[in-house]
Amino acid sequence: MTAPKTLYDKIWDAHVAHQSDDGTCLLYIDRHLVHEVTSPQAFEGLRMTGRKVRAPEKTIAVPDHNVPTTLDRANAETMTEDSRIQVEALDTNAKEFGLHYYPVSDVRQGIVHIVGPEQGWTLPG
Repeated sequence: MTAPKTLYDKIWDAHVAHQSDDGTCLLYIDRHLVHEVTSPQAFEGLRMTGRKVRAPEKTIAVPDHNVPTTLDRANAETMTEDSRIQVEALDTNAKEFGLHYYPVSDVRQGIVHIVGPEQGWTLPG
């Protein structure tokens, strides 16, 4: 008889694409959420190697870390220069790589990990 599995184990097992002999797993990620802080380096790496985003239809981009919480948040003048540069870079990268993008001016824009479920991008399992 097979030992019972936790929900975590079931979800994990469903996403294993390859498991090495040492137990290291390569997981299939069905959705990719990106924001303005850590994504510029990834996009630059893609450019440098002449690559595209493998599945742009499964990727959403949302500026959230550097967006003011004020009503005039879409006004770039309310951001610091560093924040504005990062948000503009995400805007450029999302358009260049054909990603689903929720810009600061979009009423659906918010925290990327909340926008995903709200807009039906991330689902259980």
